[in-house]
Amino acid sequence: MHNGDFWSLLKTTGYQLGPGALPEGREPMGTRLPFTQGTTIFALKYKGGVLVAGDRRATAGTTVMYDRTDKVLVIDRYSVMAIAGVPATAFEIARVMEHTFKYYRRSQLQELSLEGKVRALSRLLKENIPMALQGIGAVAPIYAAYDLQRKEGKIFFYDILGAEFEVVEFATSGSGSPAIRGVLHYENRWGKRALGDLPEEEALTLSMRLLETASEFDSATGGSNRDAHLYPIIKLVTQEGVREVAQAQLESLFAKKVIGRPVEGGPGLNVG
Repeated sequence: MHNGDFWSLLKTTGYQLGPGALPEGREPMGTRLPFTQGTTIFALKYKGGVLVAGDRRATAGTTVMYDRTDKVLVIDRYSVMAIAGVPATAFEIARVMEHTFKYYRRSQLQELSLEGKVRALSRLLKENIPMALQGIGAVAPIYAAYDLQRKEGKIFFYDILGAEFEVVEFATSGSGSPAIRGVLHYENRWGKRALGDLPEEEALTLSMRLLETASEFDSATGGSNRDAHLYPIIKLVTQEGVREVAQAQLESLFAKKVIGRPVEGGPGLNVG
């Protein structure tokens, strides 16, 4: 009996996350071949819950490999994992997480606690340490969930070794994150409203502007593409569950509020 522990069940059948450590003296392929990576992701608390966003670009070295990557993955009805790093490893971790939560629910006839879900992701990242240290499977995710007991959204970010950190207002990860982290702090501290008080449309507009800003300063971050009707992936985690914002809604916001300068009454810097 595994008492709802799906990961232990997998390990007893011989499964391991990734190929494991290389034999002594073997050089990781990642040091000689560029591997696919993805950035930029962030999560922020707004009035209705948690908004989680990511750009769509995946790169290998200086080559753009794909421009429609989904970096915000639904794990269960009330939680998502945003990925920065190697998609192959991140997708595998997300699949194990999804099945872990289902296995626990069906074997224990109750939902796994939020604390248990947070530790499950930490445990998987720790299992991935050999790959991360070889430089070929590093993942630095953000996990966002709605806590039904406390009736509030929660945001956690992790380092590649599995250390977890809960944040109060926002979290960022990926190579484009330094360009927007300071903006988020500024907006939360001195903006017209704290991030947690932003209505949904203002939070969406701010998020699209942030990703456009990141794409200006980080070549690994993709911007919006009006010709291809291609916009970021944004998912909202609320008391009603996880909802993906339609590309048509983002396209409309992009045309009205992202192009050009902020209008009076809209989200943006409030200097003077």
